[in-house]
Amino acid sequence: MSSVPVSAEPEAVLFDLDGTLLDTAPDMIRALNELCAEEDVHGVAYDHARCFVSNGAVGLLRLAFPDFDPLRNPALHRRYLERYADNLARETRLFPHFDILLNMLEQAAVPWGVVTNKPGHLTEPLMAAMGLSRRSACTVSGDTLPERKPHPRPILFALETIGANPAQSIYVGDARRDIEAGRAAGTTTVAALYGYVEPGQNPADWDADHVVSTPLDLIALLERRL
Repeated sequence: MSSVPVSAEPEAVLFDLDGTLLDTAPDMIRALNELCAEEDVHGVAYDHARCFVSNGAVGLLRLAFPDFDPLRNPALHRRYLERYADNLARETRLFPHFDILLNMLEQAAVPWGVVTNKPGHLTEPLMAAMGLSRRSACTVSGDTLPERKPHPRPILFALETIGANPAQSIYVGDARRDIEAGRAAGTTTVAALYGYVEPGQNPADWDADHVVSTPLDLIALLERRL
């Protein structure tokens, strides 16, 4: 972890969704490989594809269809999203120990929320299916605002909704765009190495205030603030 000190209790803690709060890879990759079977192309290896889940549908589709462009291939994009939406919570789970983490925040009366680039028509039913909708103080999807991460506006909007000061809030994510957005918004940033970090990416270069390898490390970090 970094040497940035932890001090006052946070006014809010925000999480990215895919690869930070929820392990959505099993359902997203299953939908991709089902589409591959329909198209009679080779499916993708789970362990390899998992690293790209934070890039969403477009990032995954480009693994199996290297020339994929959502503007030129909207039908393929739509079919993937429809297939995923039909079974978006079959195997998706909270990351290990996140039930403890969320309970800890709630017992400390620290509101938590989600800021994701995932579109609302997928985010909202997924949060509901996981029993998180009513627990989240604010959920901002990729199409809630005109801007999306790495722009800071979605994080600022979430904190405005909650009524929290960015300088006293925390944003946790598993991609460079998350850390860039959190830093630009003025929050304390935490890079989650347990998430979907692409090959070749070095999270040490993201300039996060803290880096955690496991959810237990994140719990320990937050416990020092609570």
